[in-house]
Amino acid sequence: MPTTFPHMLKPLDLGFTQLKNRIVMGSMHVGLEDRFYNYGKLAAYFAERARGGTGLVITGGISPNRQGWLLPLGGTLNRYGDVINHRRVTQAVHKEGGKILMQILHAGRYGYHPFAVSASNSKSPISMFKARAMKDSEILSTIKDYGRCAKLAKLAGYDGVEIMGSEGYLLNQFICNRTNRRTDRWGGSVENRMRLPVQIVKRVRQEVGADFIVMYRLSLIDMVENGNTWDEIVQIAQALETAGITILNTGIGWHEARVPTIVTSVPRAAFRKVTARMKKELKIPVMASNRINTPEDCEDIIASGDADLVSMARPLLADPHFVNKAAAGEPEAINTCIACNQGCLDRTFSLKRATCLVNPQAGHETERVYVKTTRPKKIAVIGGGMAGLSCATVAAERGHQVTLFEGGDDIGGQFTLAMNVPGKEEFRETIRYFRHRLKKTGVTLELKKKVSAQDLKNAGFDEIVIATGVQPRIPAIPGIDHPKVLSYPDVLRHGKKVGHRVAVIGAGGIGIDVSEFLLAEHSPQPLQAWADEWGVDFSSAEPGGLRAPKREQPLRKIYLLQRKPGKKMGQGPGKTTGWVHRLALQHHQVKMLGGVEYLKIDDLGLHIRIDHEEQILDVDHVILCAGQEPVNDLLPVDANGKIKDKRFHVIGGAKLAGELDALRAIHEGAALAAAL
Repeated sequence: MPTTFPHMLKPLDLGFTQLKNRIVMGSMHVGLEDRFYNYGKLAAYFAERARGGTGLVITGGISPNRQGWLLPLGGTLNRYGDVINHRRVTQAVHKEGGKILMQILHAGRYGYHPFAVSASNSKSPISMFKARAMKDSEILSTIKDYGRCAKLAKLAGYDGVEIMGSEGYLLNQFICNRTNRRTDRWGGSVENRMRLPVQIVKRVRQEVGADFIVMYRLSLIDMVENGNTWDEIVQIAQALETAGITILNTGIGWHEARVPTIVTSVPRAAFRKVTARMKKELKIPVMASNRINTPEDCEDIIASGDADLVSMARPLLADPHFVNKAAAGEPEAINTCIACNQGCLDRTFSLKRATCLVNPQAGHETERVYVKTTRPKKIAVIGGGMAGLSCATVAAERGHQVTLFEGGDDIGGQFTLAMNVPGKEEFRETIRYFRHRLKKTGVTLELKKKVSAQDLKNAGFDEIVIATGVQPRIPAIPGIDHPKVLSYPDVLRHGKKVGHRVAVIGAGGIGIDVSEFLLAEHSPQPLQAWADEWGVDFSSAEPGGLRAPKREQPLRKIYLLQRKPGKKMGQGPGKTTGWVHRLALQHHQVKMLGGVEYLKIDDLGLHIRIDHEEQILDVDHVILCAGQEPVNDLLPVDANGKIKDKRFHVIGGAKLAGELDALRAIHEGAALAAAL
């Protein structure tokens, strides 16, 4: 039977070695690289992706020396004693038939430590430490450190290395005028600015020989002021090719850029044509990257000739068996990455181990194991939101007899509200995945079924899981029942008509979502409209690939209000994405007000007080996004609130409302199901 994805699954012959397909798990720090006692877990993590069919995996960044640390005591490979631990990783991947590269990363001024260095004296906006300019002798020593690191990587069994020269790290800092103000042989002209990465590639190639993959990740569009032009980027890429790299990987943007590059609102495969443009300039294979999350897009990118390989990091965190499922002709079985960042980047930037919102086992392959039960139970799960779906499918996968009761006419719960928000269309993929999982695992699904306590008592279930979710909290504001007042489900689920002047009460994640929903004209946003809004010039004719943004007049006048004082709106889940939402609202002239006291709602509008001054917001509608309350009336509790019947369990929003948190809901559901 011919495969649906022949180009994606076609081997790539590199001469001295062959990759079994064109899918690469790109580098992603998961928090296991920095301590050698975690390398057994790291080995299991990468081995699972190799077992799932991925042709090549790349580790998180490993520093060539202490100055290159991203964090104090970060992962480093600069002595023979480190090789033994790295061999655990390479051997695990090779045992599963995969290949693995180690990424060499020097953080430069992105280092979170006091001995950070860079091309020039400078401080990045994302680190508290000011970096000092490297001396000529230190630059030469660093070139040797890269060579030694690569040589040790080869000794450890890696199939190659990736040299990280993108996203604003040290080598990116050297090649850009933005951070390189040197007047010696390492600065000034582009020939001088690229001298360090070119010399590093030559040294690495000298140390490892010809039969070893040397990949270089180059920022093809910087998205920062005083970045490189396209002509400079091509010149650098061609020099790297001449110096001896095997593959060029696409990097997009700097970490300090104020343009989103990987969040869910970025259109799928937004940067493929940038890669395609570079491919025409080189003879070596070129790899596409960023916001590619389906086998259909992978196939099209490679079949069209836009790239030779596709790099996906988070999609293979979400589903390590992405390739095998595509090869089996079952793309509907893939647990698609929704680019939310909540389980991965949000956690790593908080110095926690990465996982995945939609895949609780990610990063915990040795701990979160779903073992087949030897004593099948009859289990009822009440509520078809994220917590209930996760619990029901994992329990059924383990061999239990599961019935899932959902009062509405479809599964998804609060997640179905999020997927209606422009820029969050990817959330539909999670609903699609769980719909497939329910059938695959044999869960009995009962829709439009309002379960009573008597129903549960009579059915003879061994375990009963309450996953009934939340309901909107109604604040005690005089006039709260006025016709102007709508709840967020009225807007996002029921499609109630909303006027042109709107006050949104509550500036958490839901308030942000509702505001973006009311401002959208297109969903999903076309690529060119997205580029216009954020001022992206894909041609990079100007330094950094930036241009003046083009923004339409906002569709509505929106006031986004919160009780707490302070400027930052949308706190809670989404630490690495909140800034994107806040800037998007600013683009549409949303007025964000903190420290608001709500006085009343009447025909004149919403009466508020800020800093002891009263004012009336003349609005057509007031939308309530003031939090949630748990729905758990089926839970049998005593006077002290303790569960009286040990068969009952409560998870997700029914357990704790708070800020809606799908990651917690999915992980709680899976954890309970694994323990039943």
